[in-house]
Amino acid sequence: MVILMIALFLLGYAAIAMEHTLKINKAATALLLATLLWTVYIFYAQTYLPGTAEFQNFLSENVGLSPFEGVIQFVTGKQIIEQVGDVAEIIFFLMGAMTIVELIDVHGGFSIITDRITTKEKRKLLWILTFITFFMSAILDNLTTTIVMVMLLRKLVANFKERWLFSCAIILAANSGGAFSPIGDVTTIMLWVKGNVTTSHLIPNLFIPAILSTVVPVFIISRLLKGELTLRAKVVSVDAGFSADQIITDKERNLIFSFGIGCLIFVPIFKSITHLPPFLGVLLGLGALWVFTEIMYHHKKHIPESAKARISIVLGRIDFSTILFFLGILMAVGALQCAGILHNLSAFLDKEVGNIYVINIFIGVLSSIVDNVPLVAGAMGMYDLAGPGSAPELIPFMQDGTFWTFLAYCAGVGGSILIIGSAAGVVVMGLEKIDFIWYFKNISLLAFTGFICGALFYILQEEVIIPMLN
Repeated sequence: MVILMIALFLLGYAAIAMEHTLKINKAATALLLATLLWTVYIFYAQTYLPGTAEFQNFLSENVGLSPFEGVIQFVTGKQIIEQVGDVAEIIFFLMGAMTIVELIDVHGGFSIITDRITTKEKRKLLWILTFITFFMSAILDNLTTTIVMVMLLRKLVANFKERWLFSCAIILAANSGGAFSPIGDVTTIMLWVKGNVTTSHLIPNLFIPAILSTVVPVFIISRLLKGELTLRAKVVSVDAGFSADQIITDKERNLIFSFGIGCLIFVPIFKSITHLPPFLGVLLGLGALWVFTEIMYHHKKHIPESAKARISIVLGRIDFSTILFFLGILMAVGALQCAGILHNLSAFLDKEVGNIYVINIFIGVLSSIVDNVPLVAGAMGMYDLAGPGSAPELIPFMQDGTFWTFLAYCAGVGGSILIIGSAAGVVVMGLEKIDFIWYFKNISLLAFTGFICGALFYILQEEVIIPMLN
């Protein structure tokens, strides 16, 4: 049964990685994979669970249950419920954040930033776009930021080969910017929501490594660009399906942008004050923004309802296939965790590798080939979050421990090594038709160099700089 579960997972993983070749949406594969793994596990549990201390404690608390009935209730009433609860925190957070970002976008809020870029000097433009992308992705998310910046790029750069270089810099900056922020990337969101890392630790400890992983490759890319833009490309706009950005005033647009960004920034503050899960903070912000837009549209009675971008309409723009992918892959990893497979894998890595830095760098390189969401979910399943007072060898696995912090960096930045290794890269690949081989020949080595530079600085910081300061 264990071999079957591993085989199914690897097969599903391969199908997800080859989504564009197979032309099967990875969300469908993930949902099918999750269901199959839990189905196999509930049969395997009849032989696996009776030998575990956790199950024996469950039986002692539920006297009268036969071993067979106990296994069924333990899996369906405890393990699955716990896994669904863990996944739901992440799903609700993503849905709330994605809705806020879409609401800002549909009202043209991001034009506040993009309309202020007027330079024609190529190198200067490259650094401006890189700077904006890096910090915007830390506040929003790397996927949304990449889409906004590529659409802006189409308005500025006519030569598609040069635009590819700009687009690649955007990929690097978006992934690195998302890695040092608790809300900038799905993987950091996962670690933050589960309490493996905190905002106050993640940002200061990963900021410089993230900067290095961006600046090093972008500096080399800038050497390939010379002169000024002589021709602007034809403006390419995205048909949002609404005219909301035309029927509201500039003041209202600015308010929606400021309110929405403020809601996202407020989430870590909300968590630190109340100690409640982050998804409640983002839902609080979404509810407040929803009330604001309802009041705003209430005073526009002369405007047809079909032209008003209320949140109930904006929800139709949310990529729910992505949400379902997260649901499926996280539940699939949960099945491996409950079956003890991930625990055995962690024991193998500890014995054969041992060094947490090497393990994380390996995960980072691997994330350029396969999706980093299941990689991080797998790592979280392999290693338990150690509590205060744990043995010295478990210190790296405590909250804000070296393992979790470095995992956030490696999984986020490592995806830039190949264009298919991150959501930002896949989006740019689709929008700009960048060839996989072209990216591999021209950008992969630069991205890997930046990744290693940031990783080495983090190791130096943890092993030398911080001990010296203390």
